[in-house]
Amino acid sequence: MFVDLLMAVLWSISPFGESKVGIPFGIAKGVNSYLVLVACFLANLLVFPIMMFFLDYINQILVKWRPYKRAAVWVAQRAKLGTKDKIKKYGFFGLVLFVMIPLPGTGVYAGTIASYLFKIERKKAFMANALGIFLSSVIIWFLTVSVKSM
Repeated sequence: MFVDLLMAVLWSISPFGESKVGIPFGIAKGVNSYLVLVACFLANLLVFPIMMFFLDYINQILVKWRPYKRAAVWVAQRAKLGTKDKIKKYGFFGLVLFVMIPLPGTGVYAGTIASYLFKIERKKAFMANALGIFLSSVIIWFLTVSVKSM
């Protein structure tokens, strides 16, 4: 059980799944659904400070390397394009909505990058990302538990 919970947490930290994959994985493996919800939410929440540290310090060093710079510009353009209208129109709640939508390309990674690019105050950006992650996690948890109980 511990290994399955650990894998669910790792999926939740991963940019390839976040809690959108971690929660269903953990529940499918038989881990307590409430434990999975809390652990995956907290793991996904941990991404914000890690990404901000990366963007503030490590990105500044790596951007000098041409292949990284090209990839970083592409990722930044996608994050900006996906969030620009929502953030301009709805502000804080636009960022919450973007992070909350349980679809590929949305989530805390893109939300953190957008927060960084649009220079949103850190506390406000963290709260918007946290609320979006929480709502997304609850939606995914509810859908997974509902489908499993059928």
